[in-house]
This record gives sequence, structure tokens and C-alpha cells, in this order.
Amino acid sequence: MALVAASAATLAIPVAVRRLIDFGFSNDHPGMVDQYFGTMLIVVGVLALASASRYWFVTTLGERVVADLRSAVFAHLTKLSPSFYDSARSGEIVSRLTADTTQIKAAFGASASVALRNLFLFFGAAAMMVVTSPKLSALVLGAIPLIVLPLVAFGRSVRRRSRAAQDTLADASAVAGEAVGAMRTVQAYNAEARVAGRFSFAVEEAYSAAQSSITARAILTAIAIFLIFASVVGVLWYGATDVLSGAMSPGTLGQFVLYAVFAAGAIGELSNVWGEISQAAGSAERLGEILATRLGIENPAAPTPLPAPARGALAFESVRFAYAAAAEGGVLDGVSFAAKPGETLAIVGPSGAGKSTLFHLALRFYDPLAGRVTLDGVDLRDADLADLRARIALVPQDPVVFALSARENIRLGRADATDAEVEQAARLAGADRFLTALPQGYDTPLGERGVTLSGGQRQRVALARAFLKDASLLLLDEATSALDSESETLVQEALAASRKDRTTLVIAHRLATVLAADRILVLDGGRVVEEGTHAELVARRGLYARLADLQFGQMDVDANARRAVAG
Repeated sequence: MALVAASAATLAIPVAVRRLIDFGFSNDHPGMVDQYFGTMLIVVGVLALASASRYWFVTTLGERVVADLRSAVFAHLTKLSPSFYDSARSGEIVSRLTADTTQIKAAFGASASVALRNLFLFFGAAAMMVVTSPKLSALVLGAIPLIVLPLVAFGRSVRRRSRAAQDTLADASAVAGEAVGAMRTVQAYNAEARVAGRFSFAVEEAYSAAQSSITARAILTAIAIFLIFASVVGVLWYGATDVLSGAMSPGTLGQFVLYAVFAAGAIGELSNVWGEISQAAGSAERLGEILATRLGIENPAAPTPLPAPARGALAFESVRFAYAAAAEGGVLDGVSFAAKPGETLAIVGPSGAGKSTLFHLALRFYDPLAGRVTLDGVDLRDADLADLRARIALVPQDPVVFALSARENIRLGRADATDAEVEQAARLAGADRFLTALPQGYDTPLGERGVTLSGGQRQRVALARAFLKDASLLLLDEATSALDSESETLVQEALAASRKDRTTLVIAHRLATVLAADRILVLDGGRVVEEGTHAELVARRGLYARLADLQFGQMDVDANARRAVAG
């Protein structure tokens, strides 16, 4: 409605100009000048209010569309399986969420507003041109295809170059994000100049791509302006000959020229908008690629309910698996074992044997290539993902701490937990002492990736998170590797108490953890090569015995030395 009102007010001005030229300067109508200028002032007021309303509505629409788009893309990202993130770079993903959506916002907001206004203005001016002078209108409208076709053809080039510019900008963002996240390592190795050089190179690539896109848009603009206004000049010359011959009044020619200028100006603006929309189309393609990416791990159409109450019985049956992004390593070849409810199962083996991969499959981050994994007798591929992961608590080797308060970081384990439950979980994990000593206690922000905490403190926060979740299956991936001896003793006691009512799988090499396990699985080359208790495996003198000698033998030497000093 605002657009129609603004366009009508604009198109009324040439009519007033014609009547003013033809009648207003005549002595027969001395008061007409005042009337027309007064009327034009009212028209201008309507135009101002309608234009402001149109801008507000369309720009607000653009903000709403982009906000929804950002939310939809990010929500989709949270559902994509880890296989997507095996090859994707976080900096590039963030660039698509920010730079690309900003480009689309410009198209949906300001550009859409300008496009709508000029479309209405062009068609209205074209209609009034026909009413004013059909003969001159035929000349102008006949030239439109000669103007529009080059614009469309060049717009495709702008779109391709814009896509390339956005891609190179995303590469630069990825380089910067990676470096900022590892700045301590960069500075520790005096690599500032090399990292800055990488970023500068990426920025120059982005600049070159952007310059190419800008050049294409500049050429597009030059072609549009020349073709549009050259046609107006030609029609004006033809109309001037009609005025001189008496076939047309000066006011009629003035009215037609104003409408022609309106139409030409509208097409000129639309050519600029077309360039911006072409740029936005490149950004939309990049976002569309994310939205079109399949989830990888999807919920079954009719999930099989997991039994209640949860028992935590996990079983691998002839499981084969390999990472698509890796040529080797992290591969399982016919792994079979069963963890009984309430059992503590330790998993040991050399690096690359596939230990962490077992946890990834248990959480259904990936599906096995062959065989199956079951929890409480239900194939994980048949279970609801949310129900499955609600029954599992994970403490990774490199725990993630978010830029939230300590309380909210622990509450990630269970969103509805009370403050008392959060603090109890922290005490079990041995985290209460250092958390209460923080400036704001549990409400102290921990910084991005928990930068204000030591490695051992981050591990205890992750343990507290897992204890708070109180899941039937607990997965510990070197969960005490960063703890000092005193803290490890406290956590081991807490883990021992927590194991009574849940199944626990432990990836660890430390003596205390391995000895406390009910059974030990030994992985090598993606296969289970040994299974038994510590004593049984040491007696077999196999791989486990060799690994135990490397670690436990040195511990025995240290113990003998301490006894000698004490003596």
C-alpha cells in the first residue's frame, strides 16, 4: 500500500508540470501557479510518508528473513554428523553465517525496497508515457530489450565473480579463526610472521576476487547508463521536432520527458539492484550448500524405544569401520565385545588402534560399515538419537569448556539441574575447591575454551558435567590424564563410587584406572587381540604385558628408589 501511494505521488508530478507549462504561465489563469505548487507540496508530503513506510516495512522484512535464515542454517549445522566437520573448516562456516547472510540481508532489505519502488515506478511511468504520446512510447519501449538483455547477460558474470569473492573471503576467515584459536602455540614457536603472511596472502586473494566482481559491476553500470539515457536523448530529439512542427505542445513533451526520465532512472536503479542480487545469489548458493548437506546420521522413521529402566549394556558385534576423511588410522576390523550392566571395562592399546573410535560409534557419531552396535539390546541405528545420547555421558581426552560461567558449563550435563546438584557434581569431580576460589565462584565466566583454567581443571569440569548427567553408560577417554596425583586420587574415588550403578568404559594407560577395571580389552590394528584382567593379561606375555612393562616397570623402579631412600 505504501509502495502504491509513493508511486502514485511520483507519477502525479509530471501531470502537474504539463498543466503548469501549458496553462500556468498564461495571463488567463493568474492564480493557477499558486494552486499547482500548493498541490505539489501536498503530493510531496504523501510521497515522503509513503516512502518512509515502504522502507521500514521492507527493511524489517529483510532483517526477519535473514534472522530466520541464520537460525535455520545454524540449527542444521548442529544436526550434521561429525563426518561433515572432519573436512569442514570452522572459520569458513562462520563466514557463511555472517558475511554471506549480511550480503543476503542487503538484497532482501535495501535492495528489495529499491527494486520494488523502481518496478512500480517503471511500469507506471511506461503506462503514462503511452497515455501521453503513443508514438514516442513505441520508440522508447522498443529499445528496452536492447537495454535489458546485456544487463541480464552481464549479471551472470557478476554472480560468478561474487561467488568467487565470497569463497576467498571465507578462506581468509578460516585462516584467521584457526590462528586466533591457537595463538599461544603460534607465539611459542615464533610463528607470528608466518601466520600473518598466510593471512595476508588469503586477504590479497579475497581482494583480487572482490576487485574482479567490482569491475564486472562497474562495466554493467556503465552499459546500463549509456543505453538508457542514449535512448532518452534520441526520443527527446524526436519529440522536439514534433513541438517545432506543432504536432505536440511543449507541456506534453515536458510531461513525456519526465516520465521517460522516471522510467530510465528506474531501469538504471534496477541494473544496480540486479548487480547486488547477483552478489547475494552467490552468497545464497554457499548457504544453500550447507542446508542441502544431508545429516549423515538420521533418526529412523519409527524409532525402537530403548528399554526402561536403562541398564547400560553395550555390545559391538563384528563391527567394521573406517573414516572417510582418513587414508589410514582409526579403523576397526571385526570388533566384538560386550560390556555388562554395571561393569567397568578398560580399553588399552597403541595410538591409532581404534580406541576412541569405539566411543564415537557408541554415541552414534558414525554408523559402522558392517556389523552393529547395541545398547540394552537395541541396534543404535533403530533407536532415537536423543534418547540414545541421553543415556550416555562422555568425558573426552580434550574436554571442551565454553565461554560461559562454571555453573552453566557443568549444567550442560543436565539443563534442569538445581544449583545444589551442580555443586554436588563439582565436589564429586574434585572441582569445588578451585571453582569456589574464582572471583565470582560458580558464576565466574571461564573464557573461550576455558582459557582461564588449567588442563586438569578443565578435565574436572568435564567430569562434573558427566556426573551431573547421571547416565547409565559412562565413557571416559583418558579422563584423568591431565590431573596431578592428588586430584587423580580424588577423582578415582569419585569414579569408583559412581561405577556402582552404571556401566563404565575407560580408555586409559594409568595403573590405577586399569587395575580398577573388571576387564581389560587390548586393541591393536583395529582388532581385539587380548581380553582379561590385569593379572591374566600380564601372565600371557602378549601386547598388554609389553605395554604394562613400559609403564608399570618404570613405576616399580621409582617405588624401589623411594623405598631405598626411606631405608
